[in-house]
Amino acid sequence: MGEFTDKAKAAGNKVAGNVKESIGDATDNHDLEAEGKAQKTKGTAQDVSGTVKGKLGDDM
Repeated sequence: MGEFTDKAKAAGNKVAGNVKESIGDATDNHDLEAEGKAQKTKGTAQDVSGTVKGKLGDDM
């Protein structure tokens, strides 16, 4: 995957994770809240991956 794809997936995971976390918190569903936090973390990792790919591509 390229930089743009990683960053797009990252944004989607961050939004979906935030929604899950918020719903889990509002409904006192700790499993859903934890799943949302994990998905946001995955999105952050994808964002970093995309950034690194972009930097490596710029230097070549």
